[in-house]
Amino acid sequence: MSLPAPTEETARTLLARPGFSKLLAYRIFAMLSYQVVAVTVGWHIYEVTRNPFSLGLVGLAEVLPFFCVAPFAGYLVDHLPRRRLGMAACAGLVATALVLCAVALGWLPFHGVWPIYAAIALTGMVRAFLSPIYNALFARVLERHQFARGAGLGSVFFQAGMVVGPALGGVLVGWGGKGVAYGVATGFALMAMACLATLKVSEPVHTGPAAPIFRSIAEGARFVIGNRIMVGAMALDMFSVLLGGVVAMLPAFLQEILHYGPEGLGILRAAPALGSIAVGLWLARHPLQKHAGRVLLFAVAGFGLCVIGFGLSHHFWLSALILLFYGAFDGVSVVVRSTILQLATPEEMRGRVSSINGIFISSSNELGAFYAGTMAKWLGLVPAVVLGGFAVLSVAGITAWKNPTLRRLNLRDLQ
Repeated sequence: MSLPAPTEETARTLLARPGFSKLLAYRIFAMLSYQVVAVTVGWHIYEVTRNPFSLGLVGLAEVLPFFCVAPFAGYLVDHLPRRRLGMAACAGLVATALVLCAVALGWLPFHGVWPIYAAIALTGMVRAFLSPIYNALFARVLERHQFARGAGLGSVFFQAGMVVGPALGGVLVGWGGKGVAYGVATGFALMAMACLATLKVSEPVHTGPAAPIFRSIAEGARFVIGNRIMVGAMALDMFSVLLGGVVAMLPAFLQEILHYGPEGLGILRAAPALGSIAVGLWLARHPLQKHAGRVLLFAVAGFGLCVIGFGLSHHFWLSALILLFYGAFDGVSVVVRSTILQLATPEEMRGRVSSINGIFISSSNELGAFYAGTMAKWLGLVPAVVLGGFAVLSVAGITAWKNPTLRRLNLRDLQ
């Protein structure tokens, strides 16, 4: 006897589910907290040191602890109650913001920048838990047939936080000062904690002794490497952002190519996120099922073409339009990859697989900025960006040729 097909649900009905709406609220409040902190810390550090190099050390102070903790974070998410672990991670965000607030207001007997860097290192460790917890709980508050639509909505909220967080941080610093900004970040972290505290969700039951930690981490890595669809999607995203990232070069393009004032930086930074939000809303209403692999490959190719177009553009508003499409193509990649991650990952491995995915994404963002700056120094600004776009096209073509399993992917086959 065949089971009845699941009823069609809209994005609005998904948001009406208390578990899913609270999980999305947790995600955006946590993101707003560390985005406000990130913007404020940049201002804070430069105000103390007046040294641009110190700004680069902020990113290093955050990403190194992230990489060190991420594999162990995935293990803990798979073996401990996820909701309580998420609340502990939010408590880490609260502690970070409070320490920075105390430093900014002169309430601590410590001087210099090392307490700021120490707090940022704590933020990096805490961030290693946030996405694995979200991804693991995502699969507990939605049914499998809702994953594609839910991934679209999750992408919208994520990109909204990427737009609102930095802008809000800048406004708070300018209006009330660093102490107010850190205080608001503390409030956001507490709200994220409250969302998880009131989230009603069933947790997986673990029976028997837990596997040794390093063997368990290696098991998760072997699973990802052995899944051609998953590793192909992750590698596509990593190499496209690594080779085709242009956001880090926007200040240089504004001054040397586009000849536009600093007010244009906010417009160009917001354009990719707005494109990603638009495509996320579309995919939430019209989730992909058939030909998802082809759509993913074409989206990465479109991303590469946008990188080339941006590098060749000499007009500000044309560049902004290209970045809008740049973000839209990237948004397709994010939604498809997130859906694959949810559908292809066994319940008992969600934390470890999500942590590996986070390492892929974080490495591409951080190393992409370093790669873009290095290539621009060697080749010049425009040649470096254009070459990166052609490199992204090559990655899409090679993946389509070498990974026919991903190319022929239909998401219905994973459900």
